[in-house]
Amino acid sequence: MTKLKLGPLVEEKPVKLTVELPSAVHSDLLDYARIHAAQTGHRTQVAPERLIAPMLARFMATDRVFSKARRFVEPNKRE
Repeated sequence: MTKLKLGPLVEEKPVKLTVELPSAVHSDLLDYARIHAAQTGHRTQVAPERLIAPMLARFMATDRVFSKARRFVEPNKRE
């Protein structure tokens, strides 16, 4: 089996958000958490909500159009 794109999770200070996910995405997230636990050698799976931030970060880091467009955003406009 090939490796998942998401590697080990890093502990960072969280910012609380509330999001609504379609049930199919939630189901996929649960499956991903189980597979991630198996591939990283964890005895218990990570809570699926802990996967969302690293997944979004990875997505944004690999989105070339976003990276190019971001260079043109004024620094004081970023939050």
